[in-house]
Amino acid sequence: MSDFVTFELADRIATLTMDDGKANAFGLEMIAALCDALDRAEAEAEAVIITGRPGVLCAGFDLKIIRGDDEVAKLAMRTAGVEALLKTYMHPCPIVFACPGHSVAAGALLLLTGDVRIGARGDYKIGLNEVGIGLSLPEFGLSLARDRLDPRALTPAVLGATLYDPDGAVAVGYLDQAVDGEVLMETALETARDMLDLDGAAFAATKQRMRQPTVDRIRASLAA
Repeated sequence: MSDFVTFELADRIATLTMDDGKANAFGLEMIAALCDALDRAEAEAEAVIITGRPGVLCAGFDLKIIRGDDEVAKLAMRTAGVEALLKTYMHPCPIVFACPGHSVAAGALLLLTGDVRIGARGDYKIGLNEVGIGLSLPEFGLSLARDRLDPRALTPAVLGATLYDPDGAVAVGYLDQAVDGEVLMETALETARDMLDLDGAAFAATKQRMRQPTVDRIRASLAA
């Protein structure tokens, strides 16, 4: 589909693979490619798997822009990123993440938007490390964290900038399941096939009702 996200459709399941050849930074090109793929999936598929390149799902927003002096570029990336997160979070199709590696900062937020999050066991980290690298977590990030993380883990995960291995990520709520790497995609496909048995219209309507209050809070914070 693009140099950043490939799109494969089989048996009503769309598989979106993020791969920029590097760390899958959530820059404008990656964000646009993911949004385009999600739109295509809504039109052509009934369930979606999102995965990354070996060893990494997403390294978060492009730090070169975040730490740079171009305020226009910062605003553009942040605005597009929030819209991509909300598009994933509210997508009418079931979204299954197959996390093959590191997913930090905005990458961890992307994981939090999924309906089922499956990670490969391995030597990598997942988490919101913003406070640890001198950044404050914006309201859209806090809202997603409050919605999906175990409340008992919220303070160490957010204020403590704790990074977790895959099994630790299951314990606090970034992931729902950790599996051996060789069965990651097989497990994600099995999960997506199971979700095809759900009534699609009922799933989409219920997801919207369940998550709309969080979206409203995020929208209000952006307007403010």
